[in-house]
Amino acid sequence: MLLSIALALATATTSFDVSGVHVILRQNDANNVVAANLYLLGGARQVTEANAGIEPILLDVSERGTKKFPKNSLRRAMSLLGSEMVVAPNADWTMFGIRSSTEVFDSTWSIFADRVMHPNLAKSEISLVKAQYLSGIRQRRDDPDALADYLADSITYVGHPYAVSVVGNEKSIQAVDSASLREYHRTQFVTSRMLLVVVGNVDRAHIERLVNQSIGQLPRGSYRWTAPPRIPEAQTAVVIERRQLPTNYILGYYSGPLAGGEDYQALRVATSVLTGRMFAEIRTRENLTYDVHAPFVDRAATTGGLYVSTVAPDTTLKLMRAAIVDLQQGMLDPVGLKQLEEQFITEYFLDNETNAAQADFLARSQLYEGDYREADRFVDELKSVTPEAVQRVARKYMKGFRFAYVGDPSKLDPRTISLF
Repeated sequence: MLLSIALALATATTSFDVSGVHVILRQNDANNVVAANLYLLGGARQVTEANAGIEPILLDVSERGTKKFPKNSLRRAMSLLGSEMVVAPNADWTMFGIRSSTEVFDSTWSIFADRVMHPNLAKSEISLVKAQYLSGIRQRRDDPDALADYLADSITYVGHPYAVSVVGNEKSIQAVDSASLREYHRTQFVTSRMLLVVVGNVDRAHIERLVNQSIGQLPRGSYRWTAPPRIPEAQTAVVIERRQLPTNYILGYYSGPLAGGEDYQALRVATSVLTGRMFAEIRTRENLTYDVHAPFVDRAATTGGLYVSTVAPDTTLKLMRAAIVDLQQGMLDPVGLKQLEEQFITEYFLDNETNAAQADFLARSQLYEGDYREADRFVDELKSVTPEAVQRVARKYMKGFRFAYVGDPSKLDPRTISLF
């Protein structure tokens, strides 16, 4: 049943260019919702430490007024339409999206397009948005999970484009002003940077008309998407932030494959297996944590990792290391692996029930694997992962961890970290 749904969706998906904008359209008449995601490509590679955060700030400021829609009328119109627009910065792109019903999609698109093409960028509104961004950056030091995430990124991505935070830093955000925003908009809001993915009950002629009359009129530019390099492999290291907390927070990453590589699916499976084993041992049997898992960071250049919050970090890390060694030296039961793959497939269809999620999956397939149709080959690729492949990627990638530790340093033996 699930496979037949996938095949039906695949036949309704097309790709075409409209006035320099690359469009992927999946016609879905199963509901009356339209999701339109505009991906401004580049992400961290599009900015520097000096202007990081400028793109999402620009899009957020555009909510506060455009050429056709002054601030109050824009918000009133969005309220009446019942639509939503989202800004989601990512290491590989900034996504600006519409969530709308079919009946009001054109009216919502009109506001959306004017936000992309003609934001007012008033100084007073820029100041308010900047203050929100600065507050978010400063508050991450008050949240140990957010702090561990920031520190782990800072040590993992040294020498890689992902080292630049797409939401900016205090200095770069403070430097943003109307002049820099207008210059960025003039030079970087070009159609060659745009991938538009639409999923919903709307046809190609409809999308072509909307794009031609709006964002397709922006300059072409000369941007060309390419995959970033792999995250550099490095020696195991740790950065420690001393905090007096009821528990200690540990997050570490290692370099994974590029998303278009042959090891991509196998490492996804391997991290899931590792999560299950660590949860059973550390959470269920030993009761040393309320949260332990092996994250898989799904970007063009992937990373895998380890996360735990625990009152006994040294003991817990040794158990985590033992779980990795078992994965590297042992061989998975083929029957158990097939069951896990079936679980993955079920979760895949559940996760992609919404039009917005389907749009994002199509975009990732297009950019990471070079073809949106790879989204519909996901099931076959996952089923092809073997126990030997899981063991191989565990041996190949699960090493050279770069850890962030937030908590009491006296509870962590440096020799334990060196085991990774």
